[in-house]
Amino acid sequence: MHSPDLSQDNIAKIRDLFPGCVTEARDNTTGELRLAVDFDQLKQELSDYIVEGPKERYRLDWPGKREALFLANAPTAKTLRPVVDESLAFDTTQNLFIEGDNLEALKLLQESYLGKVKMIYIDPPYNTGKDFIYDDDFSEKSEDFLVRSNQKDDIGNRLLANTESNGRFHSDWLSMMMPRLRLAKNVLSDDGVIFISIDDCEINNLRSLCDEVFGSDNFIASIIWHKMDSPKNSAKYLSEDHDYILLYAKNSEKWRPRLLPRSGKMIERYQNPDNDPRGPWLLGDLAARNFYSKGVYPITTPSGKLISGPPAGSYWRISQEKFDELSADNRIWWGTSGDNRPGIKKFLSEVRDGVIPQTYWSWKEVGSTRNAKQDLRKLLNASSGDQIFITPKPVKLIERMLDIATSPDENAIILDFFAGSGSTAHAVMRKNSNDGGNRKWISVQLPEPASDNKTISDMCLDRVRQAGIEAIETGSSESWDKDIGFRFLKIDSSNMKDVYYRPDEISQTDLLDAVDNVKPDRTAEDLLFQVLVDWGVDLTLPIRRETIQGKTVFFVDENALVACFDQGVSEALVKELAKSEPLRVVFRDNGFESDAVKINVEQVFRQLSPTTEVKAI
Repeated sequence: MHSPDLSQDNIAKIRDLFPGCVTEARDNTTGELRLAVDFDQLKQELSDYIVEGPKERYRLDWPGKREALFLANAPTAKTLRPVVDESLAFDTTQNLFIEGDNLEALKLLQESYLGKVKMIYIDPPYNTGKDFIYDDDFSEKSEDFLVRSNQKDDIGNRLLANTESNGRFHSDWLSMMMPRLRLAKNVLSDDGVIFISIDDCEINNLRSLCDEVFGSDNFIASIIWHKMDSPKNSAKYLSEDHDYILLYAKNSEKWRPRLLPRSGKMIERYQNPDNDPRGPWLLGDLAARNFYSKGVYPITTPSGKLISGPPAGSYWRISQEKFDELSADNRIWWGTSGDNRPGIKKFLSEVRDGVIPQTYWSWKEVGSTRNAKQDLRKLLNASSGDQIFITPKPVKLIERMLDIATSPDENAIILDFFAGSGSTAHAVMRKNSNDGGNRKWISVQLPEPASDNKTISDMCLDRVRQAGIEAIETGSSESWDKDIGFRFLKIDSSNMKDVYYRPDEISQTDLLDAVDNVKPDRTAEDLLFQVLVDWGVDLTLPIRRETIQGKTVFFVDENALVACFDQGVSEALVKELAKSEPLRVVFRDNGFESDAVKINVEQVFRQLSPTTEVKAI
């Protein structure tokens, strides 16, 4: 019921004439993004002289960039709560599944996994105008957000629909991606890499953003994945048959790709027509177009035919002395008749054990989107009418990345913080089951509503459970550790009570209520994992529970950390724990049976285990 916005219509007309003069800007009144005219640029377009304007510089800029940088550095008050009942092999597994906002998850993982992740693969939401992207307004209360966004779910997810109606703004998408990539860089190891799937809409912006975050010197490749196994006849213009996968290293000087295994077809090309005892060989051309000063000389074939020199416009690759040496070693092939132009025999037994990865990946080798969907439906025993992911990534596609970036024996950690359908966790388990590897995975997924009272993370976990069973049943390696479990961790508010009182507002009752600083619904396991996060301890270390003097005591990696959060801790129990000489020990602040015991804790450990770090929460 509003009259047309003529200014926006006029801007659209200018965009038709001068596309480079229309940009995105934030409205001073509403704070919303809208199209705007870059008047300095428009003035230059309409002038026959250089117009004075803002100082030019080479950079990627957009409305909201400073806020995105602030979000990357801002702390979070959230914590990770274990959900043991929904986990698999909780006490022993080294895999993690984290449910919640991935920006908060990355912040919580900073200390524990700083510089430890070997490979990251993400398939972020494409800016299609229909997908959802994350709206990271941490300053807003959840109630205010629900009113503002007209959305509601069980844990207060923050989502912003980047739809056609708001112009599919690149700024929204970039603001969502930047803080996540900056935090992802921190957890990458010095010889680690990140693979990012993307389509044509944001490939240029993502490349510029990654250059800024990782450094242009660390750009490795832009991989073309031919994802469609048949043309899309419904396409408006051309059938979009490919996606891109950007590959960046944390440090390109320290990272090198692993060679890919040769396929059966590659090996079949090696033949042995002359029964050479060195085995099958492949014929290499002796001539090349590159200039070589010693590469012009006549050659006489075994049949007596004279070859005056290399073909026109080319040179022999090697000198005559080297040629004679190879000929004497039966490494020159003249054809079955003995008078062909010579070639060099390249023996399969002498070439590198693999081939260098290429930047074009065909669906025939790594799978198509249709293959991925069919495989997922089969794995989950879903019928054609069941709700399922529209564009899951093929497991083979991610296995190709694992082949390039990891080796079976290096205990590599693989992170995917846009887990989606769970393809990355599936690929890691399948790869381990076939090559005996001990790679470990961390998946992060927001519990977006899906269907049938299920969330995306629920469906992802269903897939991960079935993928583990498949890996056990079909894996060809007998040496892998068969770790198909995962620790389910959920992002939630702090375990500590929130205190918002001013001194003049506190009553005696309020002080009594604050004696116990832990929220009543939190368990000992909750407190343990908050300590692990705060202390930067590996979240997958084995955990053992033991009852000592009637109290539950947690031993993390035996003596890496010992924790007791029960009430009524006695000095005798403190002395008993000190005998194990743990690296760290933690108690509940109000868990001691008396103030005297609390005061004496540090003294006890100073005498019995002086290297132990003592903490009370």
